[in-house]
Amino acid sequence: MVLVTGGTGFLGAYIIRELVQQGYKVRAIRRKESNTPFFISPTVFEQIEWFTADILDVVSLTEAMQGADTVIHSAAKVSYNPDDKKEMYQINIDGTTNMVNVALELGTRRFVYISSVAAVGRTLNGEHIDEEKEWDEKQVSSHYSMSKHKAEMEVWRAIGEGLNAVILNPSTILGYGNWHESSCAIFKSVWEEFPYYTSGINGFVAVEDVATATIRLMQSDIQAERFLISADNWPYRQVFDTIADGFQKKHPSRPVTPFLAAVAWRYEKLKTVFTGKRSLLSKESARIAQTKTFYNNSKLLAALPGFSFTPLAAAIHSACAHYMQHLFETNA
Repeated sequence: MVLVTGGTGFLGAYIIRELVQQGYKVRAIRRKESNTPFFISPTVFEQIEWFTADILDVVSLTEAMQGADTVIHSAAKVSYNPDDKKEMYQINIDGTTNMVNVALELGTRRFVYISSVAAVGRTLNGEHIDEEKEWDEKQVSSHYSMSKHKAEMEVWRAIGEGLNAVILNPSTILGYGNWHESSCAIFKSVWEEFPYYTSGINGFVAVEDVATATIRLMQSDIQAERFLISADNWPYRQVFDTIADGFQKKHPSRPVTPFLAAVAWRYEKLKTVFTGKRSLLSKESARIAQTKTFYNNSKLLAALPGFSFTPLAAAIHSACAHYMQHLFETNA
């Protein structure tokens, strides 16, 4: 029995699909208001034992985790909006604290925590980062990155208390999902021919590859280790251009300077006051989009013989095809 948190989210849904395809018995936690995602076949979710619980509620969480041999904790709130700070800290830190504490209490055999490269850190000047990078809060960080770093510290604390756990740090995940949410919003932005691009460089990885690596590491004997999961380091402009090619849309052509980025996030903040509509652009996201960070994936490749990453261009074009098919079916 494998229990998955965040199973109705982007990555969690793909992890569930991978587990079902490999024949595992799966139980997944969801909140009352959560719906199963449209981007995974309903036949997958029909094989899941759904359990209504909240990772902030220890009582329901304990009931959900009873009898689970392995736990994959992928539930998290991803946001760069300062209005979400309190909720994000509660879900990411307090929720993870509850997860590892209950796992210790129940004697869970195996625990896999989905963290983020945000918990490792970013750089301004193009440095290369691996799993040994020392956390520096003064460097380019955000409330999201701090929440994931502190959550990861709770997992390390539990490891010190005897929890058999491994930590995964995916970079920006690309793939077919709900393009109104998470990193999938990049695809929607390009589809609408947003004309601007930033000069930043970041790590990117296909969602299917993260799901596969998660299961491979779950099946391994590796514990008390963290792994960066990142296929390639690409300029944001290259990502946008590749998505535009997949959609047969115009490439973004206007560079965003740091000054223009500062003006843009202030404008979006002001617009939110009058319209009530939230923007993906904030001071934090504007600053991060200007950073240049290269993530080293050699540790993961050495730990998983035979595993290889999907070329980003192929993963992006596949996702674009699925998005267009979904739009066709929705509008038919």
